[in-house]
Amino acid sequence: MTYIKLLFCCTFMLLSINALAGKTPETTLSDNDIINNNYKTFHTGFENLDLDFINKIYTDDATYISEVLDQEIVIGKQNILDLYTVFFKKIAKKDAHIEVDFRVINRELTESSATDVGYYLVRFHPRKETGDPTSVFSGKFVLVSRKTAKDQWQFIVDSNTKTDPKYYFTAKPVSNLYYGRQFNQAPKPDIIIETESEQNTQQPIDSTDAHNH
Repeated sequence: MTYIKLLFCCTFMLLSINALAGKTPETTLSDNDIINNNYKTFHTGFENLDLDFINKIYTDDATYISEVLDQEIVIGKQNILDLYTVFFKKIAKKDAHIEVDFRVINRELTESSATDVGYYLVRFHPRKETGDPTSVFSGKFVLVSRKTAKDQWQFIVDSNTKTDPKYYFTAKPVSNLYYGRQFNQAPKPDIIIETESEQNTQQPIDSTDAHNH
């Protein structure tokens, strides 16, 4: 009887060790997974107006290239964070809520760098008491990531332009690439769509201040 118990215990321990050994590869994130997670970090930072999240995903020497005509190229993470600081303060002052998400349609990946191309969508929700509708604006982006350490990727180049939100909604998912799903339906008719043809209309928030994301 004692022999049977001992055999059972040894077998159980062996199975447990094998199970743990087999679990390690499954929990190791691929480069695609890590880069994709940066987009989740990005929209978490926006929704919580938390710079700590934004700080995590840019390299110290990151460059931001805006589509805004009167804005120069912004170089350095701290200068980029300064833009976000101003913007987040405006949102907080309005007691509003903002959401952003991305759909990557192409990625060129090497051992140390990745170039993503896709669309982004931003929704600005004013304080309910104002009675104002949600405003939406969208754009195209190119984001270059650099592998900065083992299992760590950060954005080194961030460039974008405006576009019609319909392109975000019609973008198709691509295997292994980030595809935001929190905006699954096109805006309702009463939602303001901010396109270039409407730049002179009254806007509840200046989309250029939103870092165009």
